[in-house]
Amino acid sequence: MRRLALLILLLAVSSVSAQERKKTEVKPRSRPTLQYDSGEIRIPIPHADDPKVQTFGPESIRAAAKYLDDGALAWMRERTCVACHTPGAYMLDRPALTPWLGKPDEEILDRFVAGISDELPATRQTDGIRYHPLAERAVWRAAGLVQWDRHVSGKLSDQTERALRSMLRQQSSHGGWYMPGEVEIPYVTTDFELTLHAARAIVEAPGWLARLKDAELLGRIDRMKTFLRETRPRNDYERALRIGLASILPELVPRETRESDIAMLWAKQHDDGGWCLRDMSDTRNWRTPMSDFVIKLIEGLPDAANPRSDPYMTAQAIILLRESGVPANDPRIQKGLAWLKTEQRIGGRWWMHSLYRGNFQFITYIATAKAMRALGMCGELVQQSRIAP
Repeated sequence: MRRLALLILLLAVSSVSAQERKKTEVKPRSRPTLQYDSGEIRIPIPHADDPKVQTFGPESIRAAAKYLDDGALAWMRERTCVACHTPGAYMLDRPALTPWLGKPDEEILDRFVAGISDELPATRQTDGIRYHPLAERAVWRAAGLVQWDRHVSGKLSDQTERALRSMLRQQSSHGGWYMPGEVEIPYVTTDFELTLHAARAIVEAPGWLARLKDAELLGRIDRMKTFLRETRPRNDYERALRIGLASILPELVPRETRESDIAMLWAKQHDDGGWCLRDMSDTRNWRTPMSDFVIKLIEGLPDAANPRSDPYMTAQAIILLRESGVPANDPRIQKGLAWLKTEQRIGGRWWMHSLYRGNFQFITYIATAKAMRALGMCGELVQQSRIAP
């Protein structure tokens, strides 16, 4: 009897232990299959082997427009953040495409406006810099609303002015906008890049800077200019961005510096006509600190030893060069455009591997927005001016 009782006790303990193990076991997370998923919008994860379009033209342009609209709508309907990689990219570049693709979706505009807050989060301090948490969202919100006013409505709205004031009041103590945390390449790479987005919003807001009389805000703008003028680029990507700074605030960049930066960018062009984001910085110098995960991802890509052209940097280079006055018919620009047009995928997207996570490949969305902007700036969308519904 004693042995039987002991056996029953051991079986009971074993059963309880098994149940506890089941409770604590962590099931492996399934890999995502959808990049955007909201209601009727179901966009699959992009892949390197997605087929390319046979011909760049009205149908593929229409597909790109739908991808941009649907992706931004899905993100804003399911999440609250103004993510730089989706609605942020949409509002930064899609309004400028209005002459060819039609008016951007007003639901995105409404959600940007709804997120404006006159209350500022309490400051924190890191590395000796005082900053407002999530100030990057204020920058992206203001930058997007400015582009809407500039390219769609044609005049500054009260909501955009509120967003600009809120953004300026979230300026960090070093004069720019501080981004703590892990790097996301590109768009939230460094304080210089984020501050450049803020500067463009201030300069391009229709009529706002010329009418601004608020001494406190003007003082903040002066500190921003000092930050941008005195920041030393940490890599060639920031040197490329400085070309954009010279286009909107030429007094901050000496002419010889601008010419040197432009020469550097031309020298980075590949034989196939494209540019590559990974050529623009040593892997470990995008930002300090860099996470081991991101470093291993970049260094583990199949073409790590000899990175191939990518659509984001190709489009970004064309945009920066066009803004600096290089004509669209420059043979080097034309070569870059030809490469872009052959790289579009069925579904409208321009595939690119994320340099941050490598799961949802949101950089594909950014690259698509930039590619369409570059093509528009070079007259490649003129013949498609009536494709929008």
